[in-house]
Amino acid sequence: MQSDLKQLIDKLNTHKKLSLEEWTALFDNYTDEEREYAASIAREISKSVFSNKIYIRGIVEFSNICKNDCLYCGIRRSNTNAQRYRLTDDEILLCCDEGYEYGFRTFVLQSGEDSFFTTSKMAEIVRKIKSSHPDCAVTLSLGEKEYDELKELKEAGADRYLLRHETADKEHYEKLHPEQMSFEHRMKCLSDLLSLGFQTGAGMMIGSPYQTSRLLAKDMMFLCDLKPHMIGTGPFLPHKDTPFRDMEKGSYKLTLFVLSLCRIMLPRVLLPATTALGTIAPDGREQGVLAGANVIMPNLSPTAVRKKYMLYDGKICTEDSSQECRFCIQGRMKKIGYEVEITRGDYK
Repeated sequence: MQSDLKQLIDKLNTHKKLSLEEWTALFDNYTDEEREYAASIAREISKSVFSNKIYIRGIVEFSNICKNDCLYCGIRRSNTNAQRYRLTDDEILLCCDEGYEYGFRTFVLQSGEDSFFTTSKMAEIVRKIKSSHPDCAVTLSLGEKEYDELKELKEAGADRYLLRHETADKEHYEKLHPEQMSFEHRMKCLSDLLSLGFQTGAGMMIGSPYQTSRLLAKDMMFLCDLKPHMIGTGPFLPHKDTPFRDMEKGSYKLTLFVLSLCRIMLPRVLLPATTALGTIAPDGREQGVLAGANVIMPNLSPTAVRKKYMLYDGKICTEDSSQECRFCIQGRMKKIGYEVEITRGDYK
């Protein structure tokens, strides 16, 4: 079986796609040998496209208020233990100004779905950032929007948009989200983002509740067809104040395997080694890079609010300053033979 699985990885490398049965077989039967084999291929692909350069994105988590009640999320509407906050426009802009001084050329504005930040308000914030830092990219991660809202944000100068699809299976989606949320609408948003010309990010949690190898296989086939510019994927980590508090963590090794397979399938994709990966293992982000990732996303939010933006328990880097996060990452990457590049880091 092991040699057969390596042949499947070779087939993916050649043809950039596998069948549902082949994907499922990979996830059901892989061992460390196949995982390391995939990582070696993914690493070479990543180096051929990006050299040994790592792109950094500065995340500003500007509000943890959310109208949604996703069952896995620590800032879900029903979590009365969450300490809610909103940054002001000036605080958001100050985070970006500081980040610019530390070498960030992409800013990721991320929040819960907070109706206070209307589309016109967000468009004005984007315009101000682009006016102050015209050489920078602005990425938004604001949840689901309607087509006209996304169009307004694009016209204001937003370059990229992150919206994890979470799962490519409608029935599974409904097990992770309240009934007010729609699988079809999530998929429409991703389609709208691509049609509007956003560099678009999708992705899923590895080991999310009720996920099976076959469902993960469907995710890989979905990503193969969608061809997003970015894939955000990390292990599921439970939060103590959610219905999934007692669910098992996602697998660290499977997350690394999926990262490698994403790189092999979509060689130019922008692939973060996520904070969740660094939370589940001390050197998780380094191992993510060695598995084929090429993006790290340090936090630029004020340290006073970082512990309040807690999507899962145990999140790392909540007390380090933005400058400390930035140069910690640079040192960590240097130790494994990679360099942080001062650039927007656009999709090639």
